[in-house]
Amino acid sequence: MNTTTHLRHAGRVADVALERRSFLGLVAAGAAVVGVPTLLTGCGSPSDPQGGAAAALPIEDAIPTYIPTDYVDPDFPSVNGSTPGFSRLPDTLVTSVPTPPGSGAVFTAMTPLWGTIPQAKGNQYYAAVNEMLGSTIEFQIADGNTYGDKLATVLASSKDVPDWVCVPNWNLPPRFATEIVGNVFQDLTPYLAGDKVKAYPNLANIPSDVWKFCVFNGRLYGLPMPGEILTDATFYRQDVLDQLGITPDVRNGDDLLALALELTDAGSGRWGAEDLWTTAAIIHGVPPKWRLDDDGSLVHRIETDEYRAALAWNAKLFASGAVHPDAVAAQDGDAKQRFQSGRSLIMADGLGSWNEALRDNLGANPAFWQQPFAPFAADGGTPVLYKGNPANISSFLKKTDDEDKVKELLALANALAGPFGTAEFDLVNYGVEGVHYTKDADGLPVPTELAASEVQPTYIFLLSGPVVNAKVQYPGYVEASSAWQADAAQYLTDPLFFGQQISEPQQYASIGQPFQDLEKDISRGRKSLDDLDVAVQTWKSAGGDELRAFYQDILDNA
Repeated sequence: MNTTTHLRHAGRVADVALERRSFLGLVAAGAAVVGVPTLLTGCGSPSDPQGGAAAALPIEDAIPTYIPTDYVDPDFPSVNGSTPGFSRLPDTLVTSVPTPPGSGAVFTAMTPLWGTIPQAKGNQYYAAVNEMLGSTIEFQIADGNTYGDKLATVLASSKDVPDWVCVPNWNLPPRFATEIVGNVFQDLTPYLAGDKVKAYPNLANIPSDVWKFCVFNGRLYGLPMPGEILTDATFYRQDVLDQLGITPDVRNGDDLLALALELTDAGSGRWGAEDLWTTAAIIHGVPPKWRLDDDGSLVHRIETDEYRAALAWNAKLFASGAVHPDAVAAQDGDAKQRFQSGRSLIMADGLGSWNEALRDNLGANPAFWQQPFAPFAADGGTPVLYKGNPANISSFLKKTDDEDKVKELLALANALAGPFGTAEFDLVNYGVEGVHYTKDADGLPVPTELAASEVQPTYIFLLSGPVVNAKVQYPGYVEASSAWQADAAQYLTDPLFFGQQISEPQQYASIGQPFQDLEKDISRGRKSLDDLDVAVQTWKSAGGDELRAFYQDILDNA
C-alpha cells in the first residue's frame, strides 16, 4: 500500500479505512479470505475458553455498550450502519483525551506494513504520538506480505509475544480460537463488556457490529480496526454512458444483461461488462456461506437455488458476447484498467475502489465518473444484501496478571481511537502540522517530504475510531457515496453466524476449492449446471455433510 499517495489527500480516515482494500488485495491471493466455502470465517466456537478463562457469555453480553459520540456532526448521517459522510473538514478540532493517559512506560507492539518501514530513531511522528499518549509504543513492524509467517513464529513462543499484537483475519493461525487466544492474550471482558467501557469513551463510540468480531469463545479479546458493513457494488461508467446518450434504468437481472449488450461495440473496442460473478451472487441473494432453511436445516451456499440461478445468469451474460474478451480469458488482474480506460463499462468491485478510481483518473480525465447501480434483485423484487465483516483486522494485548498494565494499554487505545474531528485523529493520521503536512488554500492537508519517511500507518493497525467518508477532495463523491449507502442499508441482513469466530477443522480446508474453478467454467460455458450437481455431491461426501454437522452443533449449543 502506498501510504505516501494516500497522504496526499484529505480525509485520511477514509484513505486508511476505505482504501485498505489496496493492501488487502496484495495478500488475498495467498490468504485465507472470507467468502470461500472452506476457509476460516468471521464466525463463534463452542469450545470452552483455554487457560482457565472465565465462562463464555452470549455475544451481546461480552461486547461493550455502544455509546456514540459525534464531535463533528456528519453532513450525511449513518443509516442502519452505513458509513457517515462529511462534505468538509472541520475548522477546529476537539481534544477527546485532554490529559495524556500513559504512565511513561514503554510497550512493544507488532504490526504489519505494506510499504517502507520507517526508522524509529529521531522519528518526529512517533515522538509526537508518544507525547500525546504519555507512554511510548515501540513498534516491531513486519512486511505485510509475509506477516502471517512472522505471526505464527511469535505466537509459537509465548515468551517473545509483544505487549500488543495486530492479527489480521487472513493471518489467523490454526487453533487460534480454541487454543491460542485464551492462553496468550488478555481477556478484556472484565474491562470493556457492557457499561464497563464507559471508562473509555472513544472505545464506546465503536459500533457493536464491529466488536462482535473481537469475541472468541464468548469472551472479548480483540481491539478492532473498524471497517464498513457495505462492501461491494456494481459500477458503471456514467461519464461514458452520458456521452453515448444512454441513461440506465436497471431494475432486474434482465435489464442489466440488456444494458451490457447495448453498450458492447466490439468494432470500437468497447464491451459492456467485466466478469459479473460478484454481481450475480448479490442480485440473486446468495448467502455468504450458510443459510437456515424454513425447516431448520443448514444449507450451504453451493446447495441453494440462489447459487444455481446466479451461475445461470452469469453464463447468460458471457454467452451474450457482452463480456470483454480478456475477462473471458480470466485475465482478472487487468479488469480495473479496462474499466477505467473505458474498454469495459460495467464492473463489480469493492466500494473502496470508487474513491481510488477518482484518485487515479481525475487528473488526466476531469470528467471521469463511475457510479454504482442502485440495489436491485434479479427478479425485480426486494434486494437482499448481506453484511460484510466490519473488523477484518484486530489487535490483542499480551496476557498479564498486572491489571494496571491492562488498564493503561486500554487508556492508550482510547486515545488512539479518537474519531474524525479530534486532535488525536489528526495527529495519528496526518502527523504534526508544519512538520509532516501543511494546509492548502482549501484547508486540505498536503504532506511534506518528511511525511513519506515518517508517517506510515502503524497505530491504526492497533485500533482506530469508526470509519467515516471524508473524501472532500473529490467533488460530489461524499454525497453520492453516502446516498448510495443510505439507500442500500435498508436491505442489509445479518448472515448466519454473523459476528462469531469459528475455526473450522483443518480437514475441511480444501473441499470448497473446486467451486472457485467451477464458477469460472460454468460462467464461460465450459461446464454446465449438471457439473454443479456432481460437484455438490462430491463436496458432501468429501466432508461437506460433516462440516454441516459441525456448524449444526454450534447452532444447537448457542
